[in-house]
Amino acid sequence: MTNDQLPPRLLTRRRALLAGAAAVGAAGTAGLFTTFAGGERVLPAATPTRAATPTPVAGPQARPLLKPSAYRLQPLTGYGPPEVAPRRTLVRRAPLLRVSGRGRTMVLTFDDGPDARYTPYILDTLREYDVRAMFFVCGEMVAENKDIVARMAEEGHVIGNHTWSHPLLLKLGRGRIREEMERTSDIIEESCGERPVWFRAPYGAWNRAAFQLGAELGMEPMAWTVDTLDWTTPGTGTIIERVGQGAAPGVVVLSHDAGGDRSQSVHALRAYLPRLLDAGYHLTVPERHYA
Repeated sequence: MTNDQLPPRLLTRRRALLAGAAAVGAAGTAGLFTTFAGGERVLPAATPTRAATPTPVAGPQARPLLKPSAYRLQPLTGYGPPEVAPRRTLVRRAPLLRVSGRGRTMVLTFDDGPDARYTPYILDTLREYDVRAMFFVCGEMVAENKDIVARMAEEGHVIGNHTWSHPLLLKLGRGRIREEMERTSDIIEESCGERPVWFRAPYGAWNRAAFQLGAELGMEPMAWTVDTLDWTTPGTGTIIERVGQGAAPGVVVLSHDAGGDRSQSVHALRAYLPRLLDAGYHLTVPERHYA
């Protein structure tokens, strides 16, 4: 049957359906393809769309999302380094006089500096022979020679606390002793970035307060085994002889790089240092001992 033979009512309905389908197809085509104007591609303008509201479906309802708990918000702690309890310095009743080490180990120490006239020459000699030593410095001397203290630290030497003004601790009260120690530790840290972990009492005069306060400030007490008595200026040869006769494994040698004319100490070091090395001595610095 042709269109001409269809009843008018059916024909009208069929045409309406066809027209609607054509309109839907045209709209889809416009949304899927681009049109051209003047030979160039033109993107169709975007039209805002509303999000479709989901239709409820039969069946069990989804469970609501759980809120994060305080426990879940805490960072994991199992991947960091283990916590280490702070190390405590032992309160001793006597200073360390010797050091332990393998073989023929000795330690060279210098007191009362730094002094711009003598300390740099001692540092030059130690560097020439690749030897590290200990320098027990006075705070008032550090204040004038911070650059020398910085050099000591850079070249691997150990810097110890020898009080601020080199007083006799036996005549001072506890508060004054602490001030002498703490002030010196502060300026050493200011000069080289680290606080001292060794302390030496001026004149070798120790008391209970010195041991206790030194431990509170994290310092071990260090004395000496061989005293060159170079502060008496006995002569370069005498200083050399005293070091040679006292040399032995574990010995700590006391010399000075300040507090007077120390030219004999400078010359003596240049003579006895290579002799000690040739004799097989290992000149180094001690390790800390913790409780």
